[in-house]
Amino acid sequence: MDNWWVILIIAVVVIGALALFIPKAQKPKKVDKPAPSVAKTDPSSTEVTPATPKTEAEPEPKTLDEPAAAAEVETPEPTQGRMTRLRSRLARSGSPLGSTLLKILSRDHLSEDDWEEIEETLLVADVGTTPAMELVDRLREEVRVQGISDPAKVRELLREELIRLVDPAMDRSLALEKTTQDDGTKAPAVVMVVGVNGTGKTTTVGKLARVLVADEKQPILGAADTFRAAASEQLTTWGRRVGVETVRSDKEGADPASVAFEAVEKGHQDDADVVLIDTAGRLQNKAGLMDELGKIKRVASRKGPINEVLLVLDATTGQNGLVQAKVFSEVVDVTGVVLTKLDGTAKGGIVIAVQRELGVPVKLVGLGEGADDLAPFETDAFVDGLLGAD
Repeated sequence: MDNWWVILIIAVVVIGALALFIPKAQKPKKVDKPAPSVAKTDPSSTEVTPATPKTEAEPEPKTLDEPAAAAEVETPEPTQGRMTRLRSRLARSGSPLGSTLLKILSRDHLSEDDWEEIEETLLVADVGTTPAMELVDRLREEVRVQGISDPAKVRELLREELIRLVDPAMDRSLALEKTTQDDGTKAPAVVMVVGVNGTGKTTTVGKLARVLVADEKQPILGAADTFRAAASEQLTTWGRRVGVETVRSDKEGADPASVAFEAVEKGHQDDADVVLIDTAGRLQNKAGLMDELGKIKRVASRKGPINEVLLVLDATTGQNGLVQAKVFSEVVDVTGVVLTKLDGTAKGGIVIAVQRELGVPVKLVGLGEGADDLAPFETDAFVDGLLGAD
């Protein structure tokens, strides 16, 4: 009987020992399994011994990035007919400039109060004092002589006078042809884009690059707005979407003139058609910043002339935009105006006012937030949009 208890105790001890021993034996198997996957997926590993797995793992991000970049390259919409969209948008907005003038002029007898209402409507629409007075005088004369009250004839009269004020004789083409140098070689056209912060300047440069690609030109972008942290990255993103290279500095606050010069040099090296230079938003009351803008133009022009200096203005700012326009034109000789957010305002008269103020044409207009909502300005389509459907 005593021996039976001894045997039982020995059996329990043996079973307990085996239970403790078996998990310990299995632990190395559990650790070994994830080890190969870590070696394959961790590109930061400094281990040299498994040479074959490392050479297989490292190229994977590169080979995946290249097709992704190629797939992201977009084909911009053709520029032809874009202005038609602005016409329809202005017409749908029920422009008070066109509709109010047509309503007043269609009255049987126009009193002095009516003419004052016409002038006030023009001023509210940002047409400007002098152009507004000119238009009222001409309308007075035509209505008196012709006795017009028929809506169709009133509309045609108003259309003719507005087209005259917008001035279709202005050359609105962009100077984007290559320049022939003294040695007979062709240099890319250089376009500087200037304007205060918030007008959509960098976005306009990106959209203009799409316009050039749509017109089968090869542009180079220069991110000379080195003071705004996101500007270079924003412009690079715009360029990448249509396969256009951007020259930029990785250092925030780098010399903008240096970046502009390098962009022009890159344009020469790559035989690009156009170099688009984005500049920092300039506040007109900071002379130092305006001086820097002049420096960018001087440095960028060392390898050839600046073909265009485009001033970007927010169409909704009215008279404030005209103040900005005057200051910029004194510093860099503005050759053309880009009006952004024109579809967001039913005023429209700013086109007339800014051209009178600067003596330079509106060449491009922003139609909306879309990537291809930048269009060459067309006088007839713009006026027809203000007047609404015939």
